[in-house]
Amino acid sequence: MTTGEVAATSEVVVARVAVDVPLAHLDRAFDYLVPEELRDQVRPGVRVRVKFAGRRRDGYVLAVSDHSDTEAPLKSLERVVSPEVVLTPAIAGLIRDVADRYAGTFADVVRLAVPPRHGVAEKARRPDYPAPIGAPVTGPLRGYPDAPGYLDALAGGGRPRASWRVVPVTAPVGDWALGVLEAAAATLASGRGSLIVVPDATELDRVEALFATHFGRGAVVRLTADAGPAARYRRFLAVVRGQVKIVVGTRAAIWAPIHDLGLIAVWDDGDDRLSEPRAPYPHVREVAALRASREGSGLLLAGYAVTAETQALVERGWLHAIGEPPASARQAGPAVRVTGDDERALASDPFARAARIPHEVYVVIRAALAQGPVLLQVPRAGYASALACQTCRARAVCPVCSQPLTSRGGGPECPSCGPRFGWTCPVCRGTTLRAPIVGVHRTAEEFGRAFPNVAIASSSAGKILREVGDTPQLVLATPGAEPLTPRGFSAAILLDTGMLLGRADLRASEEALRRWLAVTALVRPGAEGGTVLAVGDPTARALQALVRLDPEGFATRELAERRSAGFPPAAKWIVLDGPPEVIDAAGRDLRAALGTTRVLGPSPTDDPERLGLTLRAPLSETRELVAAVRTFEGVRSAKKLPGGLRVRVDPQVIA
Repeated sequence: MTTGEVAATSEVVVARVAVDVPLAHLDRAFDYLVPEELRDQVRPGVRVRVKFAGRRRDGYVLAVSDHSDTEAPLKSLERVVSPEVVLTPAIAGLIRDVADRYAGTFADVVRLAVPPRHGVAEKARRPDYPAPIGAPVTGPLRGYPDAPGYLDALAGGGRPRASWRVVPVTAPVGDWALGVLEAAAATLASGRGSLIVVPDATELDRVEALFATHFGRGAVVRLTADAGPAARYRRFLAVVRGQVKIVVGTRAAIWAPIHDLGLIAVWDDGDDRLSEPRAPYPHVREVAALRASREGSGLLLAGYAVTAETQALVERGWLHAIGEPPASARQAGPAVRVTGDDERALASDPFARAARIPHEVYVVIRAALAQGPVLLQVPRAGYASALACQTCRARAVCPVCSQPLTSRGGGPECPSCGPRFGWTCPVCRGTTLRAPIVGVHRTAEEFGRAFPNVAIASSSAGKILREVGDTPQLVLATPGAEPLTPRGFSAAILLDTGMLLGRADLRASEEALRRWLAVTALVRPGAEGGTVLAVGDPTARALQALVRLDPEGFATRELAERRSAGFPPAAKWIVLDGPPEVIDAAGRDLRAALGTTRVLGPSPTDDPERLGLTLRAPLSETRELVAAVRTFEGVRSAKKLPGGLRVRVDPQVIA
């Protein structure tokens, strides 16, 4: 009898069960006898209750057979929790792949993939979901070089994989949501389903509304982790039962068990909200790639920017690049420049490269306000950040408690000690202070004085504007909080660009360019007067890529630098952190298994009670590295040693 079949005449029926035990040394399936009264209910994918190590635990049936390779006597299943198949073979295999890829356990990953059971939703009458309307879509994607072949392959039942670099502009060529709809419609023409994943609710609202309008309301299911237990489980059941073919959602939707999946589309894979904050911390991009390979579906990684990870897949030939050449992108997009980028600009304003708000900014704003709203991006919320010495730029700290000084109340102030008048720089003995980074509210005050008759709006954490009108106004926003406007902004000003570039993070430049391109996409085309002005060092590579509208070239150079330095994705990194005694044991055991050149640390972390350890290896030795870490975790869990260990494979943040 083949695996997965249950014969009524079988004397013995064995269920292979993934038990909910997140211990590394028990990360495998266990065999249980199926009592005769449960044989009609036990199928691969159902939830069951079993007895494990003296306790009753939940689990999932992975397979059913008529024999077991276990020599010890088998225990019987306690009961079937629900006859609903909630874990399909494809998703079960994907969970195993992700657990192995991220040095995690099946139990950890299945919690991300399958929502908690909701009995009322399960027993309720099944709602009707109409079939999606299969009308073709004429969108911007087909107009990009090499895209027609990609769409034709989807429509023909193929499995093409591509990285789509979208032109950042408020114009049809930059309408990424319509382009993704175009790909989903082509996939539906082959009778297959589509899965669309976006980073946040704002983008999801846009995609859901667009898809519902085209495919028909009710034909598209929205999956998010914050939908509520009943709604989330009800929608999940509609997908796993095969009632819907098109799913849109945020990070949690990547696990949607769509039948006959033909396309996985991920928007803006550089957004850190697509990185799971729970163990084993998988990234949607990597899960999508694993799933596309396993299920033979198409894949579309779309964005204004290109991450080093995506570029590595392009250079390997695993992904095909779709995008306009930089010259064509510049012609279609807004006019982009940096303050003080030529001798003429410096002659008119000698301080253009040193001032926080050069004179050129005011000139651009005055001209743009005649055409519509102007957007100003300020990297920090609030009023003002910590102060620094005007002479040597050293950070100003309280001489008593060493906390950073701020400029609240009209003078330097310590959060603990209060006002600190008469401050003297310990480095150069200077007595004058400056605010190197000013918050969005303080910036709004400055521009309010410069443009007294112009309406000013602010959008930042706590008060995010979703949309503003087309009337002339100044809109100040922090990164990620920029509102939309119907016709696009007439101009955008990028302030304090050095703050984003100066972060102590491997991805600082990549993330800065991604955010700047997102702002550029909110601006009208250059042919309609759209302008983007960045205030910063014109020699900075990320700003040069912004001016050229060449994120692919930037990603190519970024990847080359990471190869030379041995950073992901050109090398495999695993970062461990835990109590000192656990990290010392990890360093000792892993050095013995891997060699001293691969183990870096221990090193301090943000938590004074924990240390970090970094493991680095060539990509060709990934399996050996992950296996060594899993073995170390398994030995610790088997011996029940104290102290928690956190393992992150290719972490999103590398300081």
